[in-house]
Parts: sequence; structure tokens; C-alpha cells
Amino acid sequence: MTPRKHLGFLLQGVGAWVVFWLVGLPDYYQQYSTVLMAVASILLSVAISLAAIALLRRGPQARRMSRAFWLSFYYTVPFVLLDTAYCAWYLGHGTQYLVTFWYLTIFYVTPWLTFMPTAWLLSERAS
Repeated sequence: MTPRKHLGFLLQGVGAWVVFWLVGLPDYYQQYSTVLMAVASILLSVAISLAAIALLRRGPQARRMSRAFWLSFYYTVPFVLLDTAYCAWYLGHGTQYLVTFWYLTIFYVTPWLTFMPTAWLLSERAS
């Protein structure tokens, strides 16, 4: 992948975080019930799964796993770093934010559990 593509993915990841942060104000989603956050998390997981299929079908099959890796990376690592800066340091929750803001924590893992297997399945299906 070119440096320009990496920068584009990084900016997309940071931009997505900013949108989620703004939508979550004033209490970074703590103002919503656990049930609502669970339902929203499930719906977002479905949307991520559908996006994985659409994004990974584009481009050459030979680069699917690499693309899946980088999409997973740029849609998790910036989120972890920015959430840690905001929740752990700025809001003062420390590492407890991983439990308090569980609906954030699950999305540090789910892109990896979605994009990589999806790339593999799409490649197997094409073979």
C-alpha cells in the first residue's frame, strides 16, 4: 500500500472516531441505557460485517488479506489511542474505562474478528 493510502485510512479512522465522539456527547454514551447500547452495538456490528464484504470485494483478490489487515488496524488502533487519551486521561477513568465504556472496548477487537476472516472466506470462495 502506498503512503498516501495509509494516510487516507488513518484520516478515515480518526474522522470516524471524531464523529462517534460528537454523537456520544455529552457523556460519551453513558447517558444511554445498557440495553440501548447493546442493541446499537449489535446493529453497528452488522453494519461493519456488511462493510467488510463490500470493501474487501473491491480490488485484487491477491491483496485481500493485506487490505483486511490494514482496515482492521486503522479502524482499531486510532480508536484505542484516542479513547485512551479521552476516557482514561482526560476524563480520569484510567484503565477502568475499558469496563465502564464496554461498548467501545468490544470494537477494539471486532474489526479484527470481522475483516480478516471475511477476507479469507472471500478468497476461498473465489478459488
